[in-house]
Amino acid sequence: MDTAWLASDWFWNTLWALYIIVIGLWVVLQKRPPVSTLTWILFLSFVPVLGFVIYYFFGPKKITRNKINRSISKHLIERDDTLWNVRIQPSDLTEQQRPIHDLALQITHYPLSYATSYQLLSGGEKTYDRIFDAVRKAEHYIFLEYYIFEQDHTGTTLRDLLTERARQGVKIYLIADAIGSLRLNRRFMRPLIDAGARLTFFHDISLKHLLSFMNLRNHRKIVICDGTVAFTGGINISDQQDRRRNKRAFHDVHLELTGPVVSWLETIFVEDWHYSTHDLSVRHMLREHYRDRLERLQEQAEDDADKAPAARRLANDEQSADSQPPQETPRWIRTQIIPSGPDFDYASILRVTVDAIQRARHRVYLTTPYFVPDATSAQALTSASLRGVDVRILLPKRTDNYVVTKAAQSWFDDLVAAGIRVFEYGPRMLHTKSMIVDDDISFIGSANFDNRSFYLNFEVSVLCYEREANQALLEEFNASMKFAQEVQLTHQPFFSRLSKAVARLFSPLL
Repeated sequence: MDTAWLASDWFWNTLWALYIIVIGLWVVLQKRPPVSTLTWILFLSFVPVLGFVIYYFFGPKKITRNKINRSISKHLIERDDTLWNVRIQPSDLTEQQRPIHDLALQITHYPLSYATSYQLLSGGEKTYDRIFDAVRKAEHYIFLEYYIFEQDHTGTTLRDLLTERARQGVKIYLIADAIGSLRLNRRFMRPLIDAGARLTFFHDISLKHLLSFMNLRNHRKIVICDGTVAFTGGINISDQQDRRRNKRAFHDVHLELTGPVVSWLETIFVEDWHYSTHDLSVRHMLREHYRDRLERLQEQAEDDADKAPAARRLANDEQSADSQPPQETPRWIRTQIIPSGPDFDYASILRVTVDAIQRARHRVYLTTPYFVPDATSAQALTSASLRGVDVRILLPKRTDNYVVTKAAQSWFDDLVAAGIRVFEYGPRMLHTKSMIVDDDISFIGSANFDNRSFYLNFEVSVLCYEREANQALLEEFNASMKFAQEVQLTHQPFFSRLSKAVARLFSPLL
């Protein structure tokens, strides 16, 4: 009897040891950061069955194991300098800006571009008004890409506007994330689809995608009208971000852009559309549209050239050449689009953000709703502060995720001890995602300062190299600071410290 018991005990111990070895090798081969790897191994060891299921769906970077065969469309899209008759040179950047640009270019292959206008939109109210106005004015096509598209008043208003434009012959293409827009159904969108619009769900909830890509979401927010105006940032389509509909609506910001930079946001949309649908028609449509636009620009340039001699003769008759006022040149706003996602070889937004922090000389002002940094980004922030840079972090006092809130608060002691000033915004939820570096480097986009945005989600950020952009974001930062309180180091009860410490253990999984 004792021998049988010992044999049985030996069998189960051996089986457990083999399980740990196999699981450990599986996790290690995913090549995650060491802390993340150890966290997963411990989790799988103590929760073997449920942990295995969770890790299969949410753990591995299956995007590398089942490599996305995304056909790069950039060579099919006419380059900005051809379309807009402007030569873009990285030499226009400062000594501090150029290495940041070079890193972003090397990782993403998205070059320096320009905007003819760069407008920061504060709040969902202003953002929706501007987007709806652009939709009404669109004549050729509209691209929309959203993580969340709700079937509420805001979503219904946009659907009806798009339906009206589709009936007028405007081509409509909409990408909605299948998980973020889980409540969005084709019955609600039927009027728009019947009007001729195209709708696809990114990583739809099919068996194929459920088993492979459930944890890899499209978190981007992009609207493009006729290739001339684009909107991007952190605002989804939801009453939750419009104070006219919800007094407790999230506070967020968005960008309205015009000029050559729009073409690079179109590149992202075209790649995502082709990946989701395997449909090449949008590429062909864009190629024809770009060709027509180029012809119009050439005709306009020829007309301007014909009118120039007569204008010069008239000017010479009225005043001497020496007394003529200087010709005004267009104001080109230097921008660079930074896409990121699990299909990139490197975590592009993380790397470029960390590089900018490391090169900061005077200030780094970070605003993010979810703050769950990895070791690299946390070290970049504390190191910047320790060398004398004014580092400030603005976070919501409470988020819509209890564990994420506690994980963020677990970092406060380390940050404040390094001289970083941390502020908590309330009472509303702060949803802004931006960063100001010194006087002429800024980021704004869809990416949170957390592991999910850095490594798992498909994101997009607009990097701008202009003082005007920094000033606009600084005014927005200071306006939000009026509703924030600075975090002070105080003694905390044991269970408060314990809850934060436990939440921090799960940081690599958040």
